[in-house]
Amino acid sequence: MHIRTQDPATPDITALLNQHLEEMRAISPPESKHALDIEGLRTPDISFWSVRDDDGAFMGCGALKQLDATHAEIKSMRTDPAHRRKGVAASLLAHIIDHARLQQFTRLSLETGAQDHFVPARALYTRFGFTICAPFASYQEDPNSVFMTRTLQP
Repeated sequence: MHIRTQDPATPDITALLNQHLEEMRAISPPESKHALDIEGLRTPDISFWSVRDDDGAFMGCGALKQLDATHAEIKSMRTDPAHRRKGVAASLLAHIIDHARLQQFTRLSLETGAQDHFVPARALYTRFGFTICAPFASYQEDPNSVFMTRTLQP
């Protein structure tokens, strides 16, 4: 597996993220959909990575959005269905946490769904030390959302 910075407008990444947005529309009401579209992931405050196998096949992606000088948010963590249960998400999450430390963030947060569909995601984040928290940044309480956070040591 190779993790690299990449433009989310790359066709294979765009296809997976558009699939993700369609899934979110089917699962969550519009006011509870917090996934960013492609253009929203191409802003200067966001770092975006892809995961590819040795042959260059796209396996997954994730992003980190700077909220302020010490706090960042994990966005758009997604594994291609053909590559689930291969450690893609865990490898990428470890990479994002390492990157956040290098950028001297002391807190990482995320929003994920409250529905059963998101149980594996919540389990992954819990395994990496994230705990449930109150809404952060501009989020509001939402029965369809679970907010999680963790502190980072330098």
